Amino acid sequence: MSITNNAELEGMQKISNAVAVTLKAMREYAKPGISTKELDEFGGKMLEDMGAKSAPFLTYNFPGFTCISVNKSFAHGIPSTNIILQEGDLVNIDVSAELDGYWSDNGGSFVVGEDLHQHQPLVDLSKRILYNALDQIKGGVRIAEIGKLIETQAKKANCKVIQNLTGHGVGKSLHEDPLEIPNYYDRFNTKRFRKNSVVAIETFIATHSTQAVELEDGWTFVGNKGGYVVQHEHTIMITDGKPVILTAANGI
Repeated sequence: MSITNNAELEGMQKISNAVAVTLKAMREYAKPGISTKELDEFGGKMLEDMGAKSAPFLTYNFPGFTCISVNKSFAHGIPSTNIILQEGDLVNIDVSAELDGYWSDNGGSFVVGEDLHQHQPLVDLSKRILYNALDQIKGGVRIAEIGKLIETQAKKANCKVIQNLTGHGVGKSLHEDPLEIPNYYDRFNTKRFRKNSVVAIETFIATHSTQAVELEDGWTFVGNKGGYVVQHEHTIMITDGKPVILTAANGI
């Protein structure tokens, strides 16, 4: 969507705050010994208390309020009573929701408890790259240039990017134009970011894989060449200068 007045900005900020504080609280609630189902229900209750409705459930009838992925799975993971968090697990939580006709999206990977398996450097790299990308986004900048920045910085750290999952426009629905904001350089993509538009920018930084592969459950994604993948995502409003990070309250 394109924000044209204060009411729209306030609506986007309200839903963005809701998903952001929910993501932050879920990250803090995640402890060894709890199931991803319990963690999801905790987040779902927070959204409900704020009047927000789960976007994956509304849009796709997803079997959970939020997407929670653990270790080798990194996106669209189904919350389950059978998945019990362990010390050192790499977890990704993606929280998106609707409130009063406005939609917002954010997500982030983190390590549960002590970093027993040395995942933290990859998590930190993804956060750094996300903010480096956000610093360069403004009206008129080519979407392909941001993809190039993300891909180049990942390669410098001997990492890769997932090419078939992308950022996207958001606002009046969960996915809007531009439908794809890739993490790699696509020289054929001539689209540019538009001032006052709202987009979700997300990194997918990988140790080995370049493609997301869907498992038999029809939802969960893992990498095509194994290894680990981390993701961080903010919903932003584009300006002539630095973007307004609408989901800043998630603490990423």
